[in-house]
Amino acid sequence: MNVELTVSSRERGWRLDQFVTEKSPPWFSRSQVKKIISEGKVRVNKTIKKPSHRLKLGDIISFDIPNSLVQTELPQSEDIPLSVLFEDSEVIVVDKPAGMIVHPVPRRKSGTLVNALLAHCEAFHEMNNMDRPGIVHRLDKETSGVMVVAKTETAHISLSQQFKAREVTKMYLAIVKGKVPLDGVIDVPIARHPVNRLKMKVDPFGKPARTLFRRLRSYGNSASVVLVRTETGRTHQIRVHFKHLGSPLLGDRLYGNARQDEAFDVKRQMLHAMKLCFTHPSTQNRICILSRVPEDMRVVLSNLTDLERKET
Repeated sequence: MNVELTVSSRERGWRLDQFVTEKSPPWFSRSQVKKIISEGKVRVNKTIKKPSHRLKLGDIISFDIPNSLVQTELPQSEDIPLSVLFEDSEVIVVDKPAGMIVHPVPRRKSGTLVNALLAHCEAFHEMNNMDRPGIVHRLDKETSGVMVVAKTETAHISLSQQFKAREVTKMYLAIVKGKVPLDGVIDVPIARHPVNRLKMKVDPFGKPARTLFRRLRSYGNSASVVLVRTETGRTHQIRVHFKHLGSPLLGDRLYGNARQDEAFDVKRQMLHAMKLCFTHPSTQNRICILSRVPEDMRVVLSNLTDLERKET
């Protein structure tokens, strides 16, 4: 897979290895990045440079990810039950369960939302991007809730533009550790972690990220239920921002302490995409879809209530 990118003002001054790591797919490890640079497979303005080389605005970076590491096999239809919240000829809105990834990746090629969509509707077999047909946004594997998927190329373009222009409203329900303020704004940039490629981190040189929240209830100092709205859509944004606040999501194995949260019967990160609003690609009507809080989160809330009663 050939990649060619231009260094932006945000990336000016970055090391070459930092840039390639940031721009590579998450499954392309840091050691693999170092390997292709040391082998001279990364060029800056068509010239081989050291990993420590500092980049300038407008530099052209080109590199190649070996085909053996790129998914080439197209996803297959699989008879997986879908919870459909809305559907017409242009779009489908589904309630993604926790534990399901959105599209196949090299380490997981089946059991994804894309596999289910291919079996659900013939229209997805006619999309241009067959490895991720109709996908315009994602939810983490352990995040449940509302997702909209395009069924036509016209709808795909429209929805993609809406997400890019931040015209889509995304509301989440989260259960976080500790007692957070009644409301607040977390406005700190995020970048991929330089060592653990599966993680993100707060980074002054990262991409802008803005999260708004309102506390709905607190359970002493143990936990808080918060309504969250994201104005940007960075990878792991809510999870990283609440860790930055000192209140990681309950059950978050990557950014929190899931073992400590087992007392509340937490099985996964407590994050649910409960509301999504977008403009319909054809009718131009504003559509808002809600998803009910899943059973596992209701169990955790009940356990927190019981614990609070015992402590009072």
